[in-house]
Amino acid sequence: MLLELAAEGMPDRIAVGSSADGVSYRQLFERARRGAAVVRAHGVERVGLVGTNSPTVPLLLYAGALAGVPFTAVNYRLADERLRSVIGRVAPALIVTDEATRARIRDVRGLELLAGGELEARLERVERGADLEVDADAVALWLFTSGTTGEPKAALLRHRHLVSYVLSTVEFMCAGEDEATLVSVPPYHVAGMAAVLSSTYAGRRIVYLPQFDPDDWVRLATEEAVTHAMVVPTMLGRLLDAMARHGTTLPSLRHLSYGGGRMPVTVVERAMARLPHVGFVNAYGLTEASSTVAVLGPDDHRTAFGSDDPAVRKRLGSVGRPLPTLELEIRDPLGGALPPGETGEIHVRGEQISGEYLGRSVLTPDGWFPTSDSGHLDDAGFLFVEGRLDDVIVRGGENVSPGEIEDVLLEHPAVAEAGVTGIPDDEWGEVAAAAVVLVPGATAPEAELQAWVRERLRSSRTPAVVDVRPALPYNETGKLLRRVLKDELGRPGTSELTAT
Repeated sequence: MLLELAAEGMPDRIAVGSSADGVSYRQLFERARRGAAVVRAHGVERVGLVGTNSPTVPLLLYAGALAGVPFTAVNYRLADERLRSVIGRVAPALIVTDEATRARIRDVRGLELLAGGELEARLERVERGADLEVDADAVALWLFTSGTTGEPKAALLRHRHLVSYVLSTVEFMCAGEDEATLVSVPPYHVAGMAAVLSSTYAGRRIVYLPQFDPDDWVRLATEEAVTHAMVVPTMLGRLLDAMARHGTTLPSLRHLSYGGGRMPVTVVERAMARLPHVGFVNAYGLTEASSTVAVLGPDDHRTAFGSDDPAVRKRLGSVGRPLPTLELEIRDPLGGALPPGETGEIHVRGEQISGEYLGRSVLTPDGWFPTSDSGHLDDAGFLFVEGRLDDVIVRGGENVSPGEIEDVLLEHPAVAEAGVTGIPDDEWGEVAAAAVVLVPGATAPEAELQAWVRERLRSSRTPAVVDVRPALPYNETGKLLRRVLKDELGRPGTSELTAT
């Protein structure tokens, strides 16, 4: 429906690719219809992509919908055994991939494998056939969780969830003809799927960067006069450095959203100072919620950034207010709603919320989704996300938030990145431990960083270990791998180094 509306309302506007020779909405709709015929000809139950960003992503997403089968994008970076395990759960499926990845999954039963060139050839030869009527309650997407603590789970999103999200957050044809969004988050991230659907309905051209590289990002954004983009936290600081190297502030850029993990306030402040012409948006979302559930918009950013009121300034570290079409509550372990200022589990409810995994739903009987994220609301309704519930450090019966300690460490002028987790302790059961990456050329002894935290928080929040290292462990979507950090900090290395 979203694509058909775009094809009818703005048929000649470029949907995907370069402004000079990209694919129009009318062409994308026709290609998706032919893609649906290819999928139906194989008689499979899913269609998938194992590869990098490209115009193949929206083609397969819409082709799957028109064929009446779910689309899934699988992380090609997975180790061979894990990749074969995940892709085996998708079978029987038609999978589009490259030659190198095809060799890795060739022995998985139930797969029909096509390389990109083979898909193009099939699209040219196939007879389109009649369009199917799509059931709004049918599953549209399988998106796998990162699987950092076990086997990845398949989150299921139905057409009604995705359409509800788009219709509640985007106006039809609201984008100007000159607008283009640069997508560099991987296709197996819900933000990548939301970018396709939202851009289609808005009429905004999509420009794909196959894999994130800060210099390539800046170059492509400049060449294609990109106006909109979304990044994950680890990308933003690197992009600011790349812009400085290239001597640009990207004058065409109007709107930059970020999300997918905790964003240090210091990086946001740096970005706002360097790019005053850009409207920044912090989007807190979840795969199981079809993407965004809370937004800190451009006006919220500017108000907080320019305020002398500590409570207002603090909101720059929030994820904003919930979408007006959603309900959001902070609840205690017994399910009771908590007042502003009290920390608990974030729960959400609304039409866009799926809360469903393959074989089971985790929604409560009255439709609430427990996110497993910890957070609190302030008196004005701004949401502060403190981390995953299982990331909380329990020190002598007291709950300690890793994010609170990370924020304080990042205020130190020598600290560029910080990650905090709990490690076993004979006396307290568990204590905080930190790993930090220093600003190039800076030096910070462990005792100095511990004193910095102690002076601003209290002794129970002071890391027992501060390990200085060249990099922190992140996954490809920018989330700190806290369990990896927990294992590494159990055997800390040198804690006083000079960054290189």
